[in-house]
Amino acid sequence: MPLEPIALTTPLFYVNDRPHIGSAYPTIAADALARFYRLKGHPVMFVTGTDEHGQKIQRTAEKNHLSPQEHCDRTVAEFYSLWEKFNIRFDRFTRTTAPKHQAIVNEFFQRVYNAGDIYLNQQKGWYCVACEEFKEERELPPSHHCPIHTNVVCEWRDEPNYFFRLSKYQAALDKFHEDNPNFIQPESRRNEVLGFMKQGLEDFSISRINLDWGFPIPTDPTHTIYVWFDALLGYITALLDPDDEPTLENALKKWYPFNLHIIGKDILRFHAIYWPAMLMSAGLALPKRVFGHGLLTKDGLKMGKTLGNTIDPYDLVDRFGADPIRYYFLKEIEFGRDGDFNEERFVAIVNADLANSLGNLLNRSLGMVNKYCQQTIPISDPSDRSEVSDLITPIIEQATNLGDRVALDYQNLNFRAASEKILELIWNCNKLIDETTPWKLFKAGKQPEVNETLYTLLEAVRIAVYLISPITPRLSVAAYQQLGLSFDETSPPDWSHTNWGILQTSKSPTTPTPIFQRIEIM
Repeated sequence: MPLEPIALTTPLFYVNDRPHIGSAYPTIAADALARFYRLKGHPVMFVTGTDEHGQKIQRTAEKNHLSPQEHCDRTVAEFYSLWEKFNIRFDRFTRTTAPKHQAIVNEFFQRVYNAGDIYLNQQKGWYCVACEEFKEERELPPSHHCPIHTNVVCEWRDEPNYFFRLSKYQAALDKFHEDNPNFIQPESRRNEVLGFMKQGLEDFSISRINLDWGFPIPTDPTHTIYVWFDALLGYITALLDPDDEPTLENALKKWYPFNLHIIGKDILRFHAIYWPAMLMSAGLALPKRVFGHGLLTKDGLKMGKTLGNTIDPYDLVDRFGADPIRYYFLKEIEFGRDGDFNEERFVAIVNADLANSLGNLLNRSLGMVNKYCQQTIPISDPSDRSEVSDLITPIIEQATNLGDRVALDYQNLNFRAASEKILELIWNCNKLIDETTPWKLFKAGKQPEVNETLYTLLEAVRIAVYLISPITPRLSVAAYQQLGLSFDETSPPDWSHTNWGILQTSKSPTTPTPIFQRIEIM
C-alpha cells in the first residue's frame, strides 16, 4: 500500500537582504525531515522559496540603484548558492514574482472577494515597513519603535486599504484550534496564538496604495496586494507541475493540503491565524501542522548588525563544512526553543560526537577487522552463544529497535532526541570494545568471539549512520562506502536498512580513513 505523500515547507524568505543563519536554520531542519520521510519511503514535496514584493524591497532596491526585480534576482541567486553549500535537497523553489504566481493570487483573491470577505475601508495606524505590518497601539512603546525591529520607528499611515474580514472567522478558528490541538507546535507557540485570539480578532489590511512593486488588486488596480496576502499563496503556487496551467485546481490536485509549515515564531500569527482564515474563506483545506521554531543568539546575545555579532552562514559553512553545522543546530538546540551558537562549544560538540565517538568507533572497528579477520567482514551467528554474548546481546537489541524509536522523534521534529538515541548506541559500542578487548580475544585464539564482537560493532555503526543520515548526509555516505555499501543521497537505501543483518559478510571493506576530521580553530 503506498505511503502518504508528505508536503512540507520552510517560510518563504524575504529578499530584502542576503540569507542569514536564521534563514538556514529552518531550512536545515526541513531538509532533515524531508530526508527522513524519503528514507521511510514516502513521496515527498519539500518547498522553499522567496517572498519578493513589498515596500521594503522596493526601498532597498532603490537604495542600491537597482530595479526591484534585479535586486530580487541577485538575492535569490544567493539563496540557491547557500542551500547548495548546506546540501539542501528541496523539490520546489517558489518565487512570488513568478508569472504563474500572479494567476494563482488573482484566482484566490476572487474566491475570497466572492465570499464577501474583502471590503474597502480607511486604514489608520502605525506601520512597520520592516515587518510589512500595521501594529496595534498596545504593541508599541511610547517611541513607536517596532518591538521586533527595534531600530525601526513605525510610520503613521492614514489611507484607503482593502481589508480581509478576519473577525468573521473568530468562531471558526476557535473551534478549529479546539478540535486540532496539535495544529500549532510546540505547545508554547499554541498558547501564544490562543492568548492572542482571546483578545478578539480584527480585520486586517490586504492592500497598499502608492506602491508599484507587487500585484494590482484584480478589482481595483489602483491598489497593490499587500505582501502577506500575496506571499502565503506562494506555498500553493509551488505545487504546480512545470507544464501546468496556473489554476488552483491544478495546484491542489496532488500534494495539498500541506502536512507541515516550519516557520519562525516571529511570523506565527500569520500562519496560525491569518492563513487558516484565508483558506476557510476560499473553501480550501487547512494545513495539518504549523511548527514555530525558536530564535538564535550568538554567545548569549541577540544577533544584530548594530552589535556586529551576526553569524555569516557562508563563512561558517566554508570553514567547517555542512554536516558539522547541520548537526550542531539540530542536535544541540532543542527545535522549538531559542538556541545559542558559541563557536568554542560548537567545535567541542562536533569533535566529541562526530570525530571522537562516531568516527573513531568506525575507524577502530574497521582497523580490527583488517587486522584480526583477514580484511573481511566476519560471519557471525547471533544464536551461537559465547563468552561475549551477554555483552553483545544488549547492543543488538538496542540497534534493532532504534529505527522505530528514532522515527517517532523525527516525526515530532525532536532532532535532538533522535541524535541522542543514536549517540547512546555509539557510546555503548565504544564501551563494548573496552569490555571485550578484541585484541586479547584474538591473541587467545578465540576467533568466533572476535568475529561476533566486530560484526556487532560494524552493524551497529551502520544502523547508527543510516539513522543520522537526514542530519549528516555526507558523513553517512562516507561511512557506508567504508563498510562496502552504497548510499546514494538522491536515492537512499530504504527503511529496511534499520534492520539487523544488512552488512554483507565475507566482503572486504575499504581502507579505514577518518570520516570526520577533528576541527581545529585557527
